[in-house]
Amino acid sequence: MTATAAEPVTTNSKDVVERYRRHLGSGRATLGHLLGDIVEVASAGTRITTADGREFLDFGGYGVFILGHGHPGVVEAVRRQLELHPLATRVFLEPVTALAAEALSSVTPAGLDFVHFVNSGAEATETALKLARAHGKTALISAHNGFHGKTMGALSLTAKPLYQDPFRPLLPDVTHVPYGDLEAMRAALAAAEGRACVVLEPVQGEGGVVLPPPGYLAAVARLCGEHGAMFVADEIQTGLGRLGSWWGIEQEGVLPDMLLVGKGLSGGVVPVAAVVATAEVYAPFGRDPFLHTSTFGGSPLACSAAVAAIEAIREEGLVERAALLGDRLLADIRKACEEEAPGLVADIRGRGLLIGLEFANQADPGELVLELLDRNVLVNHSLNAAKVVRLTPPAVLADHELAEFDSALRGALRALVGRA
Repeated sequence: MTATAAEPVTTNSKDVVERYRRHLGSGRATLGHLLGDIVEVASAGTRITTADGREFLDFGGYGVFILGHGHPGVVEAVRRQLELHPLATRVFLEPVTALAAEALSSVTPAGLDFVHFVNSGAEATETALKLARAHGKTALISAHNGFHGKTMGALSLTAKPLYQDPFRPLLPDVTHVPYGDLEAMRAALAAAEGRACVVLEPVQGEGGVVLPPPGYLAAVARLCGEHGAMFVADEIQTGLGRLGSWWGIEQEGVLPDMLLVGKGLSGGVVPVAAVVATAEVYAPFGRDPFLHTSTFGGSPLACSAAVAAIEAIREEGLVERAALLGDRLLADIRKACEEEAPGLVADIRGRGLLIGLEFANQADPGELVLELLDRNVLVNHSLNAAKVVRLTPPAVLADHELAEFDSALRGALRALVGRA
């Protein structure tokens, strides 16, 4: 039977799995089945509620939920905008979009004054590539194991054959260099003198929470200046406080030509992303507002979420809170791994609330994810690093939830050791 909008949505796991299988793909349905046929139906704060009444502590979300789920300030702002004027005509000027651009510019490094709103992180990457090309920067440089999205241009930067090979040919003139290797970057820039655009993450997220060597980002920015290249900082996952600072590039005093923003900008409520650029770089879009457009990009509804999210992060001190929580979590995780499973985890690393646990055995990350699910905690794997379990918890975690996670992690580690 086909459901209608007037009918309540079924939450029966068998029905949901079957609908996935029939209309969304057998692969996704099978993955859901392997994870226990869990159906999520509600969320609030740090918790996700499932159809069978379980509550999961969310340490996943791929970096979206820096404010947690359904932050009251963001929900209220979106509710008001939904009732007033959710989508714009794209003909007249719209005040909430203007306010969101001002708010975002106010928290980015000085000099990044112009904003182009889009709907997703990958779309932000595509926009940056077009802006770079408008300035003659047609040679692209990114890092091995970086992740910048899966649309065609973004995928060209995302150096993983598993995702790239089915869709070749991709964009031409793309070079991938080892992350953190300045000499490789120098050589790539010299080979594309005056026409390169470098796109890097301040910390590689999907790459397995890889931190660059100290001074690397600042050195790359200097090299870009020496070789007439543009520097794009992809802060889609790392920005807005995730690393314990508003932006990862701040920690090295870097001013990129463009900054990519997404995930947390949504407040965990309405998808929205953006490119923030210097006046010089943004000039082609400034001169011709029809050069690159999107029907839904910068909608009043999405921008109301962005304004409220930025306000909440600032007023609630969540950047500082992320730094504090991250330090505590890293210390707790290291202690738990040392005490419960010595030798099982090869490395524990992170900054702020982006933390990775790299296992020695490739089978163990998946087992840890499942063991934590059994203990009502959700974490993520890393798309470009099979041995790394990634944690991206909200900055609104309470102290008792740190203890709750510690208990679950210790139990999961003991289970893995007992299975060995």
